[in-house]
Amino acid sequence: MARAVESLLAGTLRDVRILAVDDGSTDGTRGVLEGLAARDARVEVLDGGGRGLVAALNLGLGAATSPYVARMDADDEALPRRLEASVEALDAEPHLAGVGTGVEVFREDQPVSPSFQAYAAWLNGLTSAERLYRERFIESPVCHPSVCLRRDAVVAAGGWRHGDFPEDYALWLELMDRGHGLRNVAEVLLRWRDSSQRLTWTDPRYAVRRFTWTKAHYLVRGRGPLADGRPCTVWGAGPSGKTLARFLREEGATVERFVEVHPRKVGTRIQDTPVVSANALGPPGQSHLLVCVGVRWAREEIRADLTSRGWVEGQDFTCAA
Repeated sequence: MARAVESLLAGTLRDVRILAVDDGSTDGTRGVLEGLAARDARVEVLDGGGRGLVAALNLGLGAATSPYVARMDADDEALPRRLEASVEALDAEPHLAGVGTGVEVFREDQPVSPSFQAYAAWLNGLTSAERLYRERFIESPVCHPSVCLRRDAVVAAGGWRHGDFPEDYALWLELMDRGHGLRNVAEVLLRWRDSSQRLTWTDPRYAVRRFTWTKAHYLVRGRGPLADGRPCTVWGAGPSGKTLARFLREEGATVERFVEVHPRKVGTRIQDTPVVSANALGPPGQSHLLVCVGVRWAREEIRADLTSRGWVEGQDFTCAA
């Protein structure tokens, strides 16, 4: 935790105010934070009262006075230009509500899993607002501890919301639903620690089902591709596709078909919905297609095939896994 604060204090952006929220710690954290505050007037300790992450985030948001607010986890490390580069990007692009940065994932007890490394590589490639918007329903497209946000945009969106869903992903989708842009700065400016104790792995709000519910909610509302009431087809009748279809129906959407490449599934019914082959998909425009295939190389093959046949991403189909 001291390393995280000190990495911000040592950054190239000198005019900073660090609001360190002690959310009911019992391990000596408060004393360390107060020692840092005594040594550097830019550090201020806030008492979170043990009310949890979302309340701590909104406490910091309420105490902030700068037009920009950045997020930081206690066990990560900001590289020197993290805040400066983020502010430069926001100053240059007024349509952005926030930026994340490129990240380097690390852990000290064992190698980082290949799947998490692949996720970080995907994040690091979302360097334009257009690409990030296009891929917003695949996974959470911004590393939360790397983000720097326009305070007014976050306040207008209601801040971080507490519920049975991932608060960071819900905020990104809410900001984009309100017409704001997000992107990631290309530079790797945060060392993002992975560990078995991260909330991502331990808190049920970050389970796959809750991410899928969040996707379904924003697919059918506001600027979502199903907000106009069009029926949809789900490509992929595995666990991800079936879960998404179930949540979409709960949100009021009509799921007309599943598309599958597995010959044993084609011609059957799943969730009382017909399963057809990719060849039976027909031309674009009949319904919106949601590509719910989690294997990255397979998703890219489907995307390329659809595009070659005249399907327009965002208009005719959306990648949703």
